[in-house]
Amino acid sequence: MATMFRSLPPFGQDPRVVSEIVNGIMNGKTNNTGTITLATGNATTTTLYDERISPDSKIIIIPFSAAAFTDSTPYGAFQDSTDQTAASTTTAYPIKFNTTDFAHGISIASDSRITVNSYGIYNVQFSLQFVNTDSQIHDIDIWFRKNGTNIANSNSRFSVPNKHGSVDGHLIAAMNFWVELSANDYVEIMWCTTSTQVSIEQLPTATSPTRPATPSAIVTVSFASSNGTNAAGDYSVYASAQSKGSATLTHFANSTANKTYAYVIVG
Repeated sequence: MATMFRSLPPFGQDPRVVSEIVNGIMNGKTNNTGTITLATGNATTTTLYDERISPDSKIIIIPFSAAAFTDSTPYGAFQDSTDQTAASTTTAYPIKFNTTDFAHGISIASDSRITVNSYGIYNVQFSLQFVNTDSQIHDIDIWFRKNGTNIANSNSRFSVPNKHGSVDGHLIAAMNFWVELSANDYVEIMWCTTSTQVSIEQLPTATSPTRPATPSAIVTVSFASSNGTNAAGDYSVYASAQSKGSATLTHFANSTANKTYAYVIVG
C-alpha cells in the first residue's frame, strides 16, 4: 500500500502549489514510501506492487508492526527440569530443554534444536549443572552442532570433581558461542563424558535457607547482528528481483499474519 502525496505536472504549477509541495518534501512528505504485509502459509516470497519501482531502484525495508519486529529482534531463553544422563562414554548426546522462559523468533524443536526464524549472527550462552557420583575426577566435552553437523573449533573440556565421602562432586559448565544461522537453521549443544557416573542434574527447591530449584540446563540466545555473508543476503526480508512496477521480496518461511514492513524506494 503506497502513501501518495501531491506531485507537479510536467509543465509546472503556480508558485503556491510549488511552495506547498517543496515544503512537504522538506518535511519528509515524499511519494516514495509505502507498506507491505508478508504472504502467509509458509510463503518465502511476497510480491510488492508499486508503480514507482524500476529495475534500478533501491528498496529499503524496515519492520512496521509488532509481528514484524518479532523477527527483527529475536531472542530466546530456555531451561530443562530433568536429569540428563549418558548411557555410553562413546556416544554424543544433545542437551535437551523442556521449558521456554522467553522467546521471540526462536524456538526449541525436537527437545534440543534451537531453531531461528530469520538470518543472523546469534550469541548462544549455556549453563549446565553437572554431577559426579564417582570417587574419581572425570572429564566432559561440550560442543555445538549446526543442522546436525559439528561446528569446527567449538568444543570445550571440563573436569567434574570427584565425590568426597557422601557428597557428590558438582560443576557448572558455562560458556558462550557466536554462530551464523539462516532462516530455519538450528543449533544443538552436544556433550559426552568419560564416565557414565557423570550426568546433568536438576535439583529441587531447598530450605535453610530457602532457595529456588536448580535447572539441569539453561540456554539463552540473543541476536547479535544481521551483518555477514549469506547466500540469501544480509537481511531477513529483501528485494531479490524487481522490474517496472513490482519487486519480489524474499524472506523466511512465514506463517504469521500481520507481518507488515514499511519500505522506501530510492531511484
